[in-house]
Amino acid sequence: MNFRVRHILPLFAVASFLGAASPGHAQTIIDQWNSIKTPPAPKLQPVTVDPASTALLVLDFVKQTCNAQNRPRCLASLPAERKLLDAARAANVLVVYSYVIGGTFADTLPEVAPTGSEPNVQSGPDKFLNTNLDQILKDHNIKTVIVTGTDAAGAVIHTADEAAFRGMNVVVPVDTMSASNPFAEKYVAFHFTYAPRVANVSTLTRVNMIKF
Repeated sequence: MNFRVRHILPLFAVASFLGAASPGHAQTIIDQWNSIKTPPAPKLQPVTVDPASTALLVLDFVKQTCNAQNRPRCLASLPAERKLLDAARAANVLVVYSYVIGGTFADTLPEVAPTGSEPNVQSGPDKFLNTNLDQILKDHNIKTVIVTGTDAAGAVIHTADEAAFRGMNVVVPVDTMSASNPFAEKYVAFHFTYAPRVANVSTLTRVNMIKF
């Protein structure tokens, strides 16, 4: 056996061992994508919140993100959002708005317009990041946040997660969160149902199931 063969044969042996030892690990989630079944839909839950310790977060209902061209599902959610806003204000619940980087608070859609005295923050997907949202909530002794808005896979999921990590309870009405496509909303609902730590303090519901 010559020098070259003596060195090549061990390499073949290692490659064969690796292939035989882990045949099931060759496939990634992308390879298995079409074969994985979606879990059953989460069951929506009725929820009663304490108005004195609850805040309604109205996230990015602005012309840049909520429009017929880019996100018609957001426009479809406006009547439910308006109904929730009216109920929250009637119960003296703290309402906090957000708007996107590059825009202004005046970009908020008139259907869900602020009263003029409600606080607002400007940030990317996580509305706690580089804003005073945490301080606003602490100043009002907030223990529960109702998170609404668009994008579901952006502002809603990241802000709700951060609220959960900061020790708050999270309520997400599915009829007031929207995305550019339904699958994004589906995976966000899955996240709030199964994500470690977040799922333990999160409730998926809808507007007509919330009581103040």
